[in-house]
Amino acid sequence: MKPFLRSLLFCTLLLLCDVSQATYHLRAGDPHVITAQSYAQTRNNGRPPFRTLNPIKTDSQCRSRPLDLVFIIDSSRSVRPAEFEKVKIFLANMIDTLDVGPDATRVAVVNYASTVKIEFLLKNHFNKLELKKSIARIDPLATGTMTGLAIKTAMSEAFTEQSGARPRSRNISKVGIIVTDGRPQDQVEEVSAEARASGVEIYAVGVDRADMKSLQLMASVPLEDHVFYVETYGVIEKLTSKFRETLCGLDPCAMGHNCEHICVNSNASFYCKCRSGYTLNADKKTCSPKREEVRVEVVEDPCKCEAQLAFQRKTQAAIQQLTAKHILPVVSDGRHFC
Repeated sequence: MKPFLRSLLFCTLLLLCDVSQATYHLRAGDPHVITAQSYAQTRNNGRPPFRTLNPIKTDSQCRSRPLDLVFIIDSSRSVRPAEFEKVKIFLANMIDTLDVGPDATRVAVVNYASTVKIEFLLKNHFNKLELKKSIARIDPLATGTMTGLAIKTAMSEAFTEQSGARPRSRNISKVGIIVTDGRPQDQVEEVSAEARASGVEIYAVGVDRADMKSLQLMASVPLEDHVFYVETYGVIEKLTSKFRETLCGLDPCAMGHNCEHICVNSNASFYCKCRSGYTLNADKKTCSPKREEVRVEVVEDPCKCEAQLAFQRKTQAAIQQLTAKHILPVVSDGRHFC
């Protein structure tokens, strides 16, 4: 009996081993498992994981809201050539996440050091390919860090209607993203406050030696949503997913609405419409069939019978009341009683 039990135990162990190996190979190709492993490794390395969007939701419901977007990038001598190439890759990746077009997001780039150069304006390129080609051609200026001058120039030359910005009446968000690795050599507080007061939302991205206080002086509030920091240019590309979440606008109609007939997306909000033959009710949500006006004319009888005239007026009043209540009146046979 004992040899039989030993053989049974041995076979059971072999079976469990095979199942374990099969499970390992199955899970090794599972992207969800890989994601979980990556998260665990990131957590063990002491770095917080970057939030990413659900790919299904991103494809079906998520799109960047229309923007007038201006990148203000530091290319001073502290930014080495290889590092500046990383900035350009970051910009190109950002372009890929946006809905670019004349009626969608427009993009401009302001390059600065001790001088400021407008690389291209909001009105210059309306497709991703041309934008990325222009970004690839940007060269660093390689001198000081006049961040305040760069913001002022962006306001006076890049965020204007002559340069391609949409008029205020269009209610298009204006966004400036500043990328710098140093301390500004001029004043940024006042010029940044003026930019924010004019309606520009400012994000400040600091790299390596960037001065955190200066970043906070430039950025919009709340600061925790508008100030970012990365240790090196080598990881700046990881901010792409963060900005995608920040700049992504969810279609209000796709996210759910209470319109009875038709939901119309209106930038960050929506409004309701009715199908043909219906009118929108006072609640701006439900629809009712259009009512055809019932016109009742009093025709005086040649006999001028007072009783007939009184009857006609009474009938007219009754029909109007019934019409107001959506009840069709019963038409008399038209006989006269004089």
